[in-house]
Formats: sequence, structure tokens, C-alpha cells
Amino acid sequence: MNWDWQVFCEDTIDREVRGSCFGSDGDITYLDWMLSAWGWTVSVSLLALALALAAGLVIGTLRTLENRPWTVRFGNAWVELFRNIPLLVQIFIWYHVVPAIFPAMKSVSGFILVVLALGFFTSARIAEQVRSGSQALPRGQRYAGLAMGFTTWQTYRYVLLPNALRIIIPPLTSETMNIFKNSSVAFAVSVTELTLFAMQAQEETGRGIEVYMAVTGLYVISAFAINRIMAFIEKRTRVPGLSAASAAGGH
Repeated sequence: MNWDWQVFCEDTIDREVRGSCFGSDGDITYLDWMLSAWGWTVSVSLLALALALAAGLVIGTLRTLENRPWTVRFGNAWVELFRNIPLLVQIFIWYHVVPAIFPAMKSVSGFILVVLALGFFTSARIAEQVRSGSQALPRGQRYAGLAMGFTTWQTYRYVLLPNALRIIIPPLTSETMNIFKNSSVAFAVSVTELTLFAMQAQEETGRGIEVYMAVTGLYVISAFAINRIMAFIEKRTRVPGLSAASAAGGH
């Protein structure tokens, strides 16, 4: 099999091989393009993750307020809506339907719309994890917070959520890796991330094996980095003797 890794040193315009594999004087090589696409992938993933964590934390908490049924119903509706519609369909809804209903959204870039779609899609899954983590804690922790004079929200902020988040770090690791992989659907609305780069570069160069192997390598490196970072966070924040299993046993 004749592999040609010099394809990444080629200029994207005249297809001439550059000595450094990096463009200069306005020239762009396929390596430049791929690294730029990687940057867009990371940007989409991190912004969507921040949105998913913020929304998931709020929605997950609302689903545990049993004395306020309307918040539980709202949280359940949110989770069922965003979890049961395929991500690609949600992206098309944000890109084609929402701007048609709200004309002001027509000026919003596809990048932001993908972040919204991916963030809300993932927030439904994180909300379920937050709910499970909160309900896995012994009820005594809630009563202790209230007995100390905390309001319900203060009890969640200072007592329940810090411990619940420690419990759900392992599933959050999976969601963080998933959100990075799911960012590949951004190609559908022409966001130049890794998947779109791979498709276009393969078409232009005819070097599909080299292009897709390089892109796969970047996905693997990114997923491994996420796994190591989350493992470090889990180790640093672990409460001795507290796990999902032990907490559930404390009901």
C-alpha cells in the first residue's frame, strides 16, 4: 500500500509541497487546515459542555424538588424532549426552523447554533445524572442542612450538589467524551471541524487513508486527554468512603 503522508505538507491551493508543512505568507497547508479544524472541534465541544453543565445542573436539581411538582414536571419535560430527538435533527431545527420562527436568529452563526443544539442535547443526560446523584445521597444530609438554618437552595448549593457532583464524575467523564465525539455532526451546517475537514481534504487529495487516520488520531488524543483530566479531578475531589453505591446504601 502506497501511503503518502506528505499530503499534509501540500498547499491547499496549488498542491505544492511545503518544506516545513506549515504555510507562510498567507499559504495554508493541509496540516494548517487540519489543526484549525481541530481547534473548531475543541471550541464547539468546550462551549457546548459549559452550556450542558449549567443547564443540566439546574434541570437536574429541579427534578429533585418533590415539594414543588411543577418544577419536577418541567424538568422531566426538558429531559424527555432533548433526550428523545436525534442530535442531527435538533441541529437542523436550530439551523433551519428556529430562524424561520424568530427572524433575529438568522444573524446567529452556525457555530453558535451547533453549540446550543449540542449543549441542550447533552444537558438532558447530565440532568438525569445530577438527579440520580442527588437522590443517591442519604436524606440526612438534606435534613442536616435545613436544621442548620439553610434555605432549600442553600442546602443544595453547600451540601447536596457538591457531594452529588463528586459521585457523578465517572458518568460525566463519559458525557464529556461523548460531547467531543458528537461535535462531528457540526459538519452538517458547514462548521469546519475535523469531520468536515476530513471529507473535503479526502475529496481534494484522494488520500482518504492518510486523512482519516490523522483525524482519528486527533479524536483519540482528545478523548484520552479528557479521560486523564477527569480522572485527576475525580481523584482530587473524592470524599473518602463516599461513592454512589455507599451513598445509596445510606438512605
